[in-house]
Amino acid sequence: MTKILIVRTSSLGDLVHMLPAISDIARHVPDAHIDWIVEESFAEVPSWHPAVREVIPIAHRRWRKSWWAPQTRKERAALRRNLGARRYDIVLDMQALMKSVWLVRQTHGERHGLDRRSAREPLASLFYDVRHTVEFWQPAVIRQRTLAASVFGYQYEGEPDFGLQRFTADAQIQPCAVIMPSASRDDKLWPAENWHAVFDRLAQHGLQLQLLAGNEREAERARQLIAGRSAAEVLPRMSLESVARVLASARIMVGLDSGLTHLSAGLGRPTIGIYKASTPVRTPLQGSSYTASLGERGAEPSAETVLSAVEQALAHETARVPRLAGLDDVDG
Repeated sequence: MTKILIVRTSSLGDLVHMLPAISDIARHVPDAHIDWIVEESFAEVPSWHPAVREVIPIAHRRWRKSWWAPQTRKERAALRRNLGARRYDIVLDMQALMKSVWLVRQTHGERHGLDRRSAREPLASLFYDVRHTVEFWQPAVIRQRTLAASVFGYQYEGEPDFGLQRFTADAQIQPCAVIMPSASRDDKLWPAENWHAVFDRLAQHGLQLQLLAGNEREAERARQLIAGRSAAEVLPRMSLESVARVLASARIMVGLDSGLTHLSAGLGRPTIGIYKASTPVRTPLQGSSYTASLGERGAEPSAETVLSAVEQALAHETARVPRLAGLDDVDG
């Protein structure tokens, strides 16, 4: 048995990008026993992959708000004891940040990570036993797959396998379009009139609109966007697992650059991502169905560009799964 500890704590999109590397490791290291350290709010994600044996949750985001509080110190001490009692053959830091190094230093095993030219925070590379070179400006999924392959001495091949079969195996595609129009930062938002154009086109295809929102502020904005539309709803707050099941059964997903948009692509659904405050060069959508990563930092895509991608996505899926043709009810 090869005992492996993966250190990748957040965020949602980054964890989704990690999943194909886990599939590669499981395929090329057949006796692998994989544990994964992750932020508590995203602990569901590693558990979805069948090759992950144990998820070790941490609460760094919560702890840093009151680092020296008695309860925080108690929880950090419990984590230190937990990690200290384990022995791994390989400890692989897939994050290469000082906050992940803090965790790596509490582990026992050969510590692997990126070298200083490859890491976002070069100082982190000083704390690894073995350092690996991975070109920085390439898609995140490729970077993670390349790093894992370098650590375990194999060459990966084929399209990325996100290991999300628990959602995709029995998913029944519904005549709905999932929309993610909200973001944590206002500079990521897309104009309401553009969303309305997209909603109109999706409605022409007979698709019910299901809007996602992470908090009440986002929910209120979503309600304003669909005001007066009968075939549209703002979904209630749900667990990540419930959201994943909604995404897995959607005909199409259109969203801002967010973790949920990347999850939709990983689930193999036709997905269109709208980039405005970030670049898709390093984090494009990747999945087994049609994806479009539109826009660039400081240059949002036009409504016409997104509408063209919507038509391509629906046509691609209809051609791939002919029975979906009956779901369309295109006017004129």
